[in-house]
Amino acid sequence: MLQWQLIATAALTLIAGFWVGAHGAFSAALGGAVSVCAGMASAYVAARGSAKSAGGILVGALRAEAVKIGLIVVLLWLVMAVYDEVVAGAFFGSFIATVLIFSMAFFVRDYD
Repeated sequence: MLQWQLIATAALTLIAGFWVGAHGAFSAALGGAVSVCAGMASAYVAARGSAKSAGGILVGALRAEAVKIGLIVVLLWLVMAVYDEVVAGAFFGSFIATVLIFSMAFFVRDYD
């Protein structure tokens, strides 16, 4: 899924760059980066768990989701607060696209 998120971020960055300019491209890249960073942090937290029971696995998964959501909120706020020239459409569009790609991981099989 990381590969598809990075491809989508790159494509949306190029589109935003042609459409709005440099600030649009940077905004789209930041939107994708928020989702990718949150997903990687979630995967790290989930991988660190050493649960031995179904309940422990559930707690680990919920902890990973909490980390992901918390990091998303903080990073979205940080970008909007710090980057004065953010192009909101490109930023949130790229963010939403990469979050949707991440959520489709359940439906995709990896045959590598």
